[in-house]
Amino acid sequence: MPVCPMAVNVSLNNMDRSLRLHPPAKINLVLKIFQRLPNGYHALWSLMQTIGVVDELTIRVTDAFEGIHLTCSDNALAAPVSNVVYRAAELVLQQAGVSMGVALNLTKGIPVAAGLGGGSSDAASTIMGLNHLLGLGWTSSDMAKLGQAVGSDVPFFLEAPTAIVRGWGERVMPHVLEDVRWIVLVNPGFPIATGEAYRRLERSRRPVLSLPDTLLALERASSLSWHQLIACLENDFETILFSDYPVLANIKRTLLQAGAEGALVSGSGATVFGVFPDRRSAVRARDEFAGTPGYRLLVGPSLQRG
Repeated sequence: MPVCPMAVNVSLNNMDRSLRLHPPAKINLVLKIFQRLPNGYHALWSLMQTIGVVDELTIRVTDAFEGIHLTCSDNALAAPVSNVVYRAAELVLQQAGVSMGVALNLTKGIPVAAGLGGGSSDAASTIMGLNHLLGLGWTSSDMAKLGQAVGSDVPFFLEAPTAIVRGWGERVMPHVLEDVRWIVLVNPGFPIATGEAYRRLERSRRPVLSLPDTLLALERASSLSWHQLIACLENDFETILFSDYPVLANIKRTLLQAGAEGALVSGSGATVFGVFPDRRSAVRARDEFAGTPGYRLLVGPSLQRG
């Protein structure tokens, strides 16, 4: 069964309040990139879906000290300047006008710089968790406005598990996705810089100006099915990524040969995902890559609200 994307354990007393959260990864089932906007971002249209591959984030607020203390399982993210969880907590305290201690412990299960939105998911969970612990009473809209300063995918994670995202990430339209699929994530072990991927895309084509009718139909649908979405899987980054990193095309080919209903690069890479009807077939496909040096192999279900 799908796991809850915000599994919460709460302990409260006068001096020490804490939450344990499980921020989920996302995949882009569709990703269309349009022109560059005046703010430097690109306009996009994406159908995003969270899956049961998660980080673990513990947030503790206390009167025992002031300021933000951060520990992280990934040494590359342990410094506050490089961790969006720290930045999100800092913004919450500034916006709320609160001076107290916040202890953050982040254990990474989602690969970093992999097209899976792990940092934005962590930041969204930080904002939601502190909103709850501090009793701020902020709405999803309030939290999304704050989260935009941390990452363009943060508003999506505040409306997850399934949503169409437009603009530069600020316009989020939640949708209902029927049924569950099992997702295999194959990460080849190297990062791809998002900014460079966008620059390569700009240099390689003319700007896309309109949205196909098939995707407009998805927007208007009252609910979505996996059958519909698998027929629409598309990522504008794939052509340039396959040219620059042929291993990604090989991964996609192997997933399809292993029985995936569909396969695609997520975000700007480097993770490739495959969609499978059940856990058994997903695990069997994952095992096709077992023993490949440097690969990260993960399996999880698509998440559903509630």
